[in-house]
Amino acid sequence: MPDPLLDCAAAMRLLWDYLDGELTAEREAQVRDHLAVCARCYPHYEFEKLFLDALAETRSVAGVGAPAELRPKVLAALRSAGL
Repeated sequence: MPDPLLDCAAAMRLLWDYLDGELTAEREAQVRDHLAVCARCYPHYEFEKLFLDALAETRSVAGVGAPAELRPKVLAALRSAGL
């Protein structure tokens, strides 16, 4: 059962920060614990993780990074889509 202090909506709001390693140790543990037991949230995590890994691989293969203004735009679009 997910941590009662961290429901699915809260876990999804924190997902990007979790993936970017920007949470406190306590919050990171709460998200990790939630994802470990939540069949509804884990697929979102898995998709986003694969997405970020693919971006990183593309960057390393191409030898260049995306423009700095792209990340906030992508994150805003994903958040507005409820992800």
